[in-house]
Amino acid sequence: MKAIGLIFTVALAMALAITLVTMKNTAEESVMKNDKNSDSERGKILMPSKRLSRFLAQKPKPKNPRAADHCKKHNDICGNIPGEEGRNSTCCNNKCVDLVYDAYNCGACKNKCLPFEACCNGRCVNLSFDKRHCGF
Repeated sequence: MKAIGLIFTVALAMALAITLVTMKNTAEESVMKNDKNSDSERGKILMPSKRLSRFLAQKPKPKNPRAADHCKKHNDICGNIPGEEGRNSTCCNNKCVDLVYDAYNCGACKNKCLPFEACCNGRCVNLSFDKRHCGF
């Protein structure tokens, strides 16, 4: 019982000593910082810095030519998609789609291929057994 009391007393004394030492160091550091700041910044005026946001500096993205409402009234726009010259793009469900390779609009609008099939040249083709598949 005396050993537990002795250990508790030693631990309490060490905690008190550590607290006093750290408080003394922090008090000295704050006094030194105040002296340095007061001497060097007497002639300076602190202005609030205005933070600029990157959000405001960003440029707006150009409109996507395949946007859902892009070909709603103008069906000829789907033929003018840059990078897709010569493709069979058509307006289906207000979107420009390629009827040759799109599995949800294969050959015609809303003509879906089965899960084990792929759209190849506008026809739904079984990938496992049909020799006419496009190499998918």
